[in-house]
Amino acid sequence: MTDPMTEPDTLRLDLGRRGYGIVIGRGLLSRAGGLVKPLLRGTRAVIVTDENVGPLYLSPLADGLEAGGVRTSAITVPAGEQSKTFAGLEDVMEQLLDQRIDRKTALVALGGGIVGDLTGFAAATALRGIDFIQVPTSLLAQVDSSVGGKTAINSRHAKNMIGAFHQPRLVLADIDTLTTLPHREVVAGYAEIVKHGLICDPAFFDWCERNGAAVVSGDPAIRQEAVRRSCAIKAGVVAEDETEQGRRALLNFGHTFGHALESETGFSDSLLHGEAVAIGMIMAFDLSHRLGLCPGQDAERVKAHFLQAGLPAGPDYVKGMRWDADALLAHMASDKKAADGKLTFILTRGIGQAFIAADVAPEDVLGVVSEAVAA
Repeated sequence: MTDPMTEPDTLRLDLGRRGYGIVIGRGLLSRAGGLVKPLLRGTRAVIVTDENVGPLYLSPLADGLEAGGVRTSAITVPAGEQSKTFAGLEDVMEQLLDQRIDRKTALVALGGGIVGDLTGFAAATALRGIDFIQVPTSLLAQVDSSVGGKTAINSRHAKNMIGAFHQPRLVLADIDTLTTLPHREVVAGYAEIVKHGLICDPAFFDWCERNGAAVVSGDPAIRQEAVRRSCAIKAGVVAEDETEQGRRALLNFGHTFGHALESETGFSDSLLHGEAVAIGMIMAFDLSHRLGLCPGQDAERVKAHFLQAGLPAGPDYVKGMRWDADALLAHMASDKKAADGKLTFILTRGIGQAFIAADVAPEDVLGVVSEAVAA
Protein backbone atom coordinates (compact mmCIF):
# COMPACT_ATOMS: atom_id res chain seq x y z
CA MET A 1 0.00 0.00 0.00
CA THR A 2 1.26 3.51 -0.82
CA ASP A 3 2.04 5.57 2.26
CA PRO A 4 -0.35 8.57 2.16
CA MET A 5 2.28 10.60 4.03
CA THR A 6 4.36 10.67 0.82
CA GLU A 7 1.52 11.61 -1.50
CA PRO A 8 0.62 15.29 -1.15
CA ASP A 9 -1.43 17.03 -3.81
CA THR A 10 0.10 20.11 -5.41
CA LEU A 11 -1.92 22.77 -7.21
CA ARG A 12 -0.76 26.05 -8.68
CA LEU A 13 -2.47 29.40 -8.58
CA ASP A 14 -1.45 30.87 -11.93
CA LEU A 15 -0.64 34.56 -11.58
CA GLY A 16 2.38 34.62 -13.85
CA ARG A 17 5.57 35.46 -11.98
CA ARG A 18 3.57 35.91 -8.76
CA GLY A 19 1.95 32.49 -9.01
CA TYR A 20 2.53 29.93 -6.28
CA GLY A 21 1.96 26.37 -5.23
CA ILE A 22 -0.68 25.02 -2.87
CA VAL A 23 0.55 21.81 -1.27
CA ILE A 24 -2.08 19.67 0.47
CA GLY A 25 -1.23 16.52 2.37
CA ARG A 26 -0.18 14.90 5.61
CA GLY A 27 3.02 15.41 7.57
CA LEU A 28 3.89 18.64 5.79
CA LEU A 29 5.13 20.52 8.86
CA SER A 30 8.12 18.20 9.20
CA ARG A 31 8.95 18.73 5.52
CA ALA A 32 8.42 22.48 5.53
CA GLY A 33 12.07 23.44 5.19
CA GLY A 34 12.58 21.50 1.98
CA LEU A 35 9.41 22.95 0.50
CA VAL A 36 9.92 26.54 1.64
CA LYS A 37 13.70 27.12 1.41
CA PRO A 38 13.93 27.17 -2.43
CA LEU A 39 11.36 29.98 -2.52
CA LEU A 40 12.98 32.32 -0.02
CA ARG A 41 15.25 35.25 -0.84
CA GLY A 42 17.14 34.66 2.41
CA THR A 43 17.48 32.01 5.08
CA ARG A 44 15.41 33.60 7.84
CA ALA A 45 11.72 33.33 8.70
CA VAL A 46 9.57 34.70 11.51
CA ILE A 47 6.64 32.46 12.39
CA VAL A 48 3.50 34.27 13.55
CA THR A 49 1.03 32.11 15.44
CA ASP A 50 -1.53 32.42 18.24
CA GLU A 51 -1.86 31.16 21.80
CA ASN A 52 -4.03 28.21 20.75
CA VAL A 53 -2.06 26.93 17.78
CA GLY A 54 1.46 27.71 19.00
CA PRO A 55 1.62 25.08 21.76
CA LEU A 56 0.49 22.42 19.27
CA TYR A 57 2.39 23.17 16.08
CA LEU A 58 5.01 25.90 16.53
CA SER A 59 7.80 23.50 17.52
CA PRO A 60 7.08 20.93 14.76
CA LEU A 61 7.01 23.67 12.12
CA ALA A 62 10.13 25.40 13.44
CA ASP A 63 11.95 22.06 13.52
CA GLY A 64 10.82 21.29 9.97
CA LEU A 65 12.03 24.67 8.72
CA GLU A 66 15.33 24.49 10.59
CA ALA A 67 15.98 21.01 9.20
CA GLY A 68 15.74 22.51 5.70
CA GLY A 69 18.14 25.35 6.47
CA VAL A 70 15.68 28.10 7.45
CA ARG A 71 16.48 29.98 10.67
CA THR A 72 13.34 30.78 12.67
CA SER A 73 12.01 32.95 15.45
CA ALA A 74 8.41 33.36 16.53
CA ILE A 75 5.75 35.88 17.51
CA THR A 76 2.66 34.68 19.39
CA VAL A 77 -0.52 36.77 19.40
CA PRO A 78 -3.72 36.34 21.41
CA ALA A 79 -6.25 34.01 19.83
CA GLY A 80 -9.36 35.62 18.40
CA GLU A 81 -10.54 38.63 16.43
CA GLN A 82 -9.01 41.07 18.93
CA SER A 83 -5.65 40.41 17.27
CA LYS A 84 -6.97 41.49 13.86
CA THR A 85 -7.02 45.18 14.76
CA PHE A 86 -4.75 48.19 14.43
CA ALA A 87 -3.48 47.48 17.94
CA GLY A 88 -2.79 43.85 17.07
CA LEU A 89 -1.03 44.85 13.86
CA GLU A 90 1.08 47.44 15.70
CA ASP A 91 2.17 44.84 18.23
CA VAL A 92 3.27 42.41 15.50
CA MET A 93 5.04 45.15 13.54
CA GLU A 94 6.97 46.43 16.55
CA GLN A 95 8.07 42.90 17.43
CA LEU A 96 9.23 42.34 13.85
CA LEU A 97 11.25 45.56 13.92
CA ASP A 98 12.63 44.63 17.35
CA GLN A 99 13.98 41.49 15.68
CA ARG A 100 15.65 43.62 13.00
CA ILE A 101 14.04 41.95 10.03
CA ASP A 102 15.24 42.85 6.55
CA ARG A 103 13.67 42.61 3.11
CA LYS A 104 14.89 39.03 2.71
CA THR A 105 13.12 37.93 5.87
CA ALA A 106 9.92 35.95 5.28
CA LEU A 107 6.91 35.71 7.56
CA VAL A 108 5.15 32.40 8.10
CA ALA A 109 1.48 32.45 9.14
CA LEU A 110 0.78 29.40 11.32
CA GLY A 111 -2.86 29.28 12.34
CA GLY A 112 -6.37 29.94 11.16
CA GLY A 113 -7.76 32.75 9.08
CA ILE A 114 -7.20 35.44 11.69
CA VAL A 115 -3.47 34.71 11.92
CA GLY A 116 -3.25 34.39 8.14
CA ASP A 117 -4.98 37.72 7.51
CA LEU A 118 -2.94 39.54 10.15
CA THR A 119 0.39 38.05 9.07
CA GLY A 120 -0.31 38.65 5.40
CA PHE A 121 -1.14 42.30 6.01
CA ALA A 122 1.97 42.70 8.15
CA ALA A 123 4.01 41.19 5.30
CA ALA A 124 2.37 43.51 2.77
CA THR A 125 3.36 46.60 4.75
CA ALA A 126 6.54 45.75 6.67
CA LEU A 127 9.51 47.39 4.93
CA ARG A 128 7.04 48.16 2.11
CA GLY A 129 6.47 44.48 1.45
CA ILE A 130 8.19 41.19 2.29
CA ASP A 131 7.44 37.56 1.42
CA PHE A 132 5.19 35.32 3.46
CA ILE A 133 4.11 31.69 3.59
CA GLN A 134 0.66 30.45 4.58
CA VAL A 135 0.50 27.39 6.86
CA PRO A 136 -3.24 27.19 7.62
CA THR A 137 -4.24 24.93 10.51
CA SER A 138 -8.04 25.27 10.39
CA LEU A 139 -10.30 23.74 7.77
CA LEU A 140 -11.78 27.13 6.95
CA ALA A 141 -8.35 28.66 6.38
CA GLN A 142 -7.14 25.71 4.31
CA VAL A 143 -10.02 25.93 1.85
CA ASP A 144 -10.54 29.68 1.80
CA SER A 145 -8.55 32.47 3.43
CA SER A 146 -5.05 31.05 2.87
CA VAL A 147 -5.51 31.05 -0.92
CA GLY A 148 -5.85 34.21 -2.98
CA GLY A 149 -3.79 36.90 -1.27
CA LYS A 150 -6.52 38.79 0.59
CA THR A 151 -5.05 40.21 3.79
CA ALA A 152 -6.83 42.51 6.22
CA ILE A 153 -7.62 43.71 9.69
CA ASN A 154 -10.97 44.83 11.05
CA SER A 155 -12.20 48.33 11.83
CA ARG A 156 -15.00 49.45 14.12
CA HIS A 157 -17.11 49.90 11.00
CA ALA A 158 -16.90 46.38 9.57
CA LYS A 159 -14.78 43.30 9.14
CA ASN A 160 -11.76 43.23 6.80
CA MET A 161 -12.08 46.87 5.78
CA ILE A 162 -8.36 47.68 6.01
CA GLY A 163 -6.05 45.49 3.98
CA ALA A 164 -4.15 44.71 0.83
CA PHE A 165 -3.87 42.08 -1.86
CA HIS A 166 -0.54 40.39 -1.11
CA GLN A 167 -0.02 36.89 -2.44
CA PRO A 168 1.92 34.30 -0.42
CA ARG A 169 4.90 32.48 -1.89
CA LEU A 170 3.45 29.09 -0.90
CA VAL A 171 0.50 27.54 0.90
CA LEU A 172 1.14 24.42 3.00
CA ALA A 173 -2.13 22.79 4.08
CA ASP A 174 -1.21 19.97 6.45
CA ILE A 175 -4.29 17.81 6.87
CA ASP A 176 -2.92 16.40 10.14
CA THR A 177 -3.37 19.78 11.86
CA LEU A 178 -7.13 19.37 11.52
CA THR A 179 -7.14 16.51 14.03
CA THR A 180 -6.83 18.93 16.97
CA LEU A 181 -9.59 21.28 15.81
CA PRO A 182 -12.72 21.39 17.96
CA HIS A 183 -15.59 19.67 16.17
CA ARG A 184 -17.54 22.93 15.93
CA GLU A 185 -14.61 24.57 14.08
CA VAL A 186 -14.47 21.69 11.61
CA VAL A 187 -18.18 21.97 10.90
CA ALA A 188 -17.89 25.74 10.47
CA GLY A 189 -15.03 25.30 8.01
CA TYR A 190 -17.08 22.79 6.05
CA ALA A 191 -19.46 25.61 5.11
CA GLU A 192 -16.76 27.17 2.93
CA ILE A 193 -16.18 23.82 1.22
CA VAL A 194 -19.84 23.56 0.28
CA LYS A 195 -19.77 27.17 -0.88
CA HIS A 196 -17.41 26.31 -3.72
CA GLY A 197 -19.89 23.83 -5.11
CA LEU A 198 -22.79 26.21 -4.67
CA ILE A 199 -21.20 29.05 -6.62
CA CYS A 200 -19.98 27.23 -9.74
CA ASP A 201 -19.63 23.45 -9.47
CA PRO A 202 -22.87 21.49 -8.94
CA ALA A 203 -20.98 18.19 -9.27
CA PHE A 204 -18.87 19.18 -6.28
CA PHE A 205 -22.01 19.90 -4.28
CA ASP A 206 -23.21 16.40 -5.20
CA TRP A 207 -19.87 15.10 -3.88
CA CYS A 208 -20.40 17.05 -0.65
CA GLU A 209 -23.80 15.49 -0.16
CA ARG A 210 -22.20 12.04 -0.45
CA ASN A 211 -19.02 12.74 1.51
CA GLY A 212 -19.75 15.60 3.88
CA ALA A 213 -20.19 13.32 6.88
CA ALA A 214 -16.72 11.84 6.29
CA VAL A 215 -15.17 15.31 5.99
CA VAL A 216 -16.68 16.38 9.28
CA SER A 217 -15.96 13.11 11.10
CA GLY A 218 -12.27 13.14 10.22
CA ASP A 219 -11.48 10.79 7.33
CA PRO A 220 -8.04 12.15 6.27
CA ALA A 221 -8.24 11.00 2.63
CA ILE A 222 -11.69 12.52 2.17
CA ARG A 223 -10.58 15.71 3.93
CA GLN A 224 -7.58 15.98 1.62
CA GLU A 225 -9.85 15.53 -1.40
CA ALA A 226 -12.25 18.19 -0.09
CA VAL A 227 -9.43 20.67 0.48
CA ARG A 228 -7.87 19.91 -2.92
CA ARG A 229 -11.11 20.38 -4.83
CA SER A 230 -12.03 23.54 -2.91
CA CYS A 231 -8.59 25.08 -3.48
CA ALA A 232 -8.69 24.16 -7.18
CA ILE A 233 -12.01 25.98 -7.60
CA LYS A 234 -10.82 29.03 -5.68
CA ALA A 235 -7.46 29.13 -7.48
CA GLY A 236 -9.24 29.10 -10.84
CA VAL A 237 -11.48 32.01 -9.86
CA VAL A 238 -8.63 34.07 -8.39
CA ALA A 239 -6.43 33.49 -11.45
CA GLU A 240 -9.15 35.12 -13.58
CA ASP A 241 -9.75 38.08 -11.25
CA GLU A 242 -7.05 38.60 -8.63
CA THR A 243 -8.23 41.92 -7.19
CA GLU A 244 -11.98 41.23 -7.23
CA GLN A 245 -13.03 43.49 -10.07
CA GLY A 246 -15.60 40.96 -11.22
CA ARG A 247 -15.90 37.18 -10.95
CA ARG A 248 -13.89 36.79 -7.75
CA ALA A 249 -16.79 38.42 -5.90
CA LEU A 250 -18.64 35.12 -6.34
CA LEU A 251 -16.44 33.73 -3.57
CA ASN A 252 -18.30 36.10 -1.21
CA PHE A 253 -21.52 34.09 -1.63
CA GLY A 254 -23.33 34.29 1.71
CA HIS A 255 -20.79 36.71 3.15
CA THR A 256 -22.77 39.96 2.92
CA PHE A 257 -25.50 38.46 5.11
CA GLY A 258 -22.95 36.54 7.18
CA HIS A 259 -20.72 39.50 7.98
CA ALA A 260 -23.77 41.49 9.08
CA LEU A 261 -24.72 38.70 11.47
CA GLU A 262 -21.17 38.54 12.81
CA SER A 263 -21.11 42.31 13.31
CA GLU A 264 -24.28 42.21 15.37
CA THR A 265 -22.76 39.57 17.66
CA GLY A 266 -19.61 41.66 18.04
CA PHE A 267 -17.61 38.94 16.26
CA SER A 268 -18.03 36.79 19.35
CA ASP A 269 -17.78 33.01 19.63
CA SER A 270 -21.57 32.84 19.72
CA LEU A 271 -21.40 32.75 15.90
CA LEU A 272 -18.30 31.49 14.10
CA HIS A 273 -17.46 32.84 10.65
CA GLY A 274 -18.33 29.62 8.84
CA GLU A 275 -21.62 29.37 10.73
CA ALA A 276 -22.49 32.93 9.74
CA VAL A 277 -21.63 32.21 6.10
CA ALA A 278 -23.82 29.10 6.16
CA ILE A 279 -26.77 31.14 7.38
CA GLY A 280 -25.88 33.83 4.84
CA MET A 281 -25.93 31.32 1.98
CA ILE A 282 -29.39 30.12 2.99
CA MET A 283 -30.55 33.75 3.07
CA ALA A 284 -29.00 34.34 -0.37
CA PHE A 285 -30.94 31.35 -1.71
CA ASP A 286 -34.11 32.68 -0.05
CA LEU A 287 -33.57 36.13 -1.58
CA SER A 288 -32.93 34.57 -4.99
CA HIS A 289 -36.13 32.57 -4.68
CA ARG A 290 -38.05 35.66 -3.54
CA LEU A 291 -36.88 37.45 -6.70
CA GLY A 292 -37.99 34.56 -8.90
CA LEU A 293 -34.44 33.58 -9.81
CA CYS A 294 -34.03 30.24 -8.08
CA PRO A 295 -36.31 27.23 -7.59
CA GLY A 296 -37.44 26.73 -4.02
CA GLN A 297 -36.38 23.08 -4.01
CA ASP A 298 -32.75 24.08 -4.45
CA ALA A 299 -32.89 26.24 -1.36
CA GLU A 300 -34.50 23.40 0.58
CA ARG A 301 -31.87 20.93 -0.65
CA VAL A 302 -29.04 23.16 0.54
CA LYS A 303 -30.74 23.76 3.88
CA ALA A 304 -31.22 20.02 4.38
CA HIS A 305 -27.55 19.34 3.70
CA PHE A 306 -26.41 22.04 6.10
CA LEU A 307 -28.59 20.67 8.87
CA GLN A 308 -27.35 17.14 8.19
CA ALA A 309 -23.74 18.34 8.45
CA GLY A 310 -24.46 20.17 11.72
CA LEU A 311 -24.46 23.68 10.26
CA PRO A 312 -27.05 26.29 11.23
CA ALA A 313 -29.72 27.28 8.74
CA GLY A 314 -31.01 30.45 10.40
CA PRO A 315 -30.16 33.24 12.86
CA ASP A 316 -32.12 31.48 15.61
CA TYR A 317 -28.99 29.32 16.02
CA VAL A 318 -27.58 32.08 18.26
CA LYS A 319 -29.39 31.52 21.52
CA GLY A 320 -30.65 34.55 23.40
CA MET A 321 -29.83 36.99 20.59
CA ARG A 322 -32.39 39.68 19.78
CA TRP A 323 -31.87 40.39 16.10
CA ASP A 324 -32.83 43.72 14.54
CA ALA A 325 -33.53 43.50 10.80
CA ASP A 326 -32.88 47.21 10.24
CA ALA A 327 -29.53 47.00 12.03
CA LEU A 328 -28.51 44.05 9.87
CA LEU A 329 -29.46 45.97 6.73
CA ALA A 330 -27.35 48.91 7.93
CA HIS A 331 -24.34 46.61 8.27
CA MET A 332 -24.89 45.39 4.70
CA ALA A 333 -24.89 48.98 3.44
CA SER A 334 -21.29 49.19 4.74
CA ASP A 335 -20.23 46.06 2.88
CA LYS A 336 -17.18 46.40 0.62
CA LYS A 337 -19.26 45.41 -2.43
CA ALA A 338 -21.71 48.27 -1.89
CA ALA A 339 -21.19 51.15 -4.32
CA ASP A 340 -22.81 54.59 -4.52
CA GLY A 341 -25.20 53.60 -1.77
CA LYS A 342 -26.48 50.59 -3.76
CA LEU A 343 -26.47 47.06 -2.43
CA THR A 344 -24.66 44.32 -4.37
CA PHE A 345 -25.30 40.68 -3.55
CA ILE A 346 -24.15 37.33 -4.81
CA LEU A 347 -27.38 35.61 -5.80
CA THR A 348 -28.05 32.32 -7.55
CA ARG A 349 -30.18 30.80 -10.28
CA GLY A 350 -29.70 27.40 -8.69
CA ILE A 351 -27.01 25.16 -7.25
CA GLY A 352 -23.73 25.97 -8.99
CA GLN A 353 -25.14 29.07 -10.70
CA ALA A 354 -24.15 32.06 -8.58
CA PHE A 355 -23.90 35.51 -10.13
CA ILE A 356 -23.29 39.13 -9.11
CA ALA A 357 -26.46 41.18 -8.73
CA ALA A 358 -26.01 44.93 -8.50
CA ASP A 359 -28.59 47.34 -7.09
CA VAL A 360 -30.76 44.83 -5.24
CA ALA A 361 -33.80 46.60 -3.82
CA PRO A 362 -33.39 47.19 -0.06
CA GLU A 363 -37.02 46.29 0.56
CA ASP A 364 -36.48 42.81 -0.87
CA VAL A 365 -33.40 42.31 1.31
CA LEU A 366 -35.23 43.61 4.36
CA GLY A 367 -38.09 41.22 3.66
CA VAL A 368 -35.79 38.19 3.63
CA VAL A 369 -33.89 39.37 6.71
CA SER A 370 -37.09 40.08 8.60
CA GLU A 371 -38.44 36.60 7.85
CA ALA A 372 -35.15 34.99 8.85
CA VAL A 373 -34.87 36.73 12.22
CA ALA A 374 -38.52 36.09 13.00
CA ALA A 375 -38.28 32.35 12.33
